[in-house]
Amino acid sequence: MQLSPLLADQLSDLQLDPSYVADIVERTIAEDLAGGEDVTSLATIPATQVSIAEFRARKTGTVAGLCIAAAVLEVRGITDYKIKVAEGDHIEPGEVLIWVQGNTRELLLAERTALNFIGRLSGIATLTRRWVNDVKGLPVEIRDTRKTTPLHRELEKFAVRMGGGTNHRMSLSDAALIKDNHIVAAGGVTQAFAAVRAKYPDIEVEVEVDRLEQLRDVVAAGADLVLLDNMSLEQCRAAVEMVKGKTKLEASGGLTLENAHAYASTGVDYLAVGALTHSASVLDIGLDFKAV
Repeated sequence: MQLSPLLADQLSDLQLDPSYVADIVERTIAEDLAGGEDVTSLATIPATQVSIAEFRARKTGTVAGLCIAAAVLEVRGITDYKIKVAEGDHIEPGEVLIWVQGNTRELLLAERTALNFIGRLSGIATLTRRWVNDVKGLPVEIRDTRKTTPLHRELEKFAVRMGGGTNHRMSLSDAALIKDNHIVAAGGVTQAFAAVRAKYPDIEVEVEVDRLEQLRDVVAAGADLVLLDNMSLEQCRAAVEMVKGKTKLEASGGLTLENAHAYASTGVDYLAVGALTHSASVLDIGLDFKAV
């Protein structure tokens, strides 16, 4: 199904592919129906009944996924809705996020799918915002990883952006990241780097190192970015001093909200945080029907 031109444009402005969104919404609703029908609503709700409802925040957080919820509504033929806040906004309990009017059966069918998307994505945005706030004022960026839910990467990385974070590569083809297993398989870090640079001379190459001795070699070879894997605060400081701005540095592994500011203060350019997407809690959001 095609989404409305207005919603499609809004998704595109948010760097989301409207066709991808429509497809994943349709498949998610199909999963909910499992080839059957909503037996409860069909038994209890007249076919022509119309209701008004509001998506409301039940917890404080950063909202993301309103446009995905709108896509859920449109896929079920509900077009009379108003999004009341912007993606990435701070929200408080009781705040109305979306007002909607439509066929009651369709609203009930859309409810859980829409809430699942908003809750999950808002949870990611909320956690990301906590990390970003913890390092506020320091010249460092909070970045995500590829530790995302299968087939939901585009949505989850969008949620990271709404929380103020930045995205690492979206796919394996965007940039090269030479990790420890590549290094072992290639016979060494310099050999792996040389092989990637020779085959893909124009692509950005990031190299993972777990010892400072490796860092000297990959910086000399011309790495665009170096990932400092599970290094201590002292090692990260030493790495920054060693590199002296010749390449960008990314700290990864062992990072927590408790030590984020300390690692950011070492002078690295990025903190790579897989927890943004793999450990975010769902933000509590509900759908409340209004009495007519």
